[in-house]
Amino acid sequence: MIAIKEIQDRLRYAIKSSPLSQKEIAKKLNVHPTTINKYMCDDIFPSLETFANLCKIIDASADDILCLND
Repeated sequence: MIAIKEIQDRLRYAIKSSPLSQKEIAKKLNVHPTTINKYMCDDIFPSLETFANLCKIIDASADDILCLND
């Protein structure tokens, strides 16, 4: 089974690995920078639409983040 904790860990790693700052990512997503910080701290998970756009912005594979390639 896939655990939400693993998905959150992978999302956090993908954001950290991005050459963009959290502030730049937030600007491209049209969200407040604290929203990205909350994703990083496991407080919240983005909506499906935001998640898809976030993956595009940081050039990350949604399949990898969602543990679908394991």
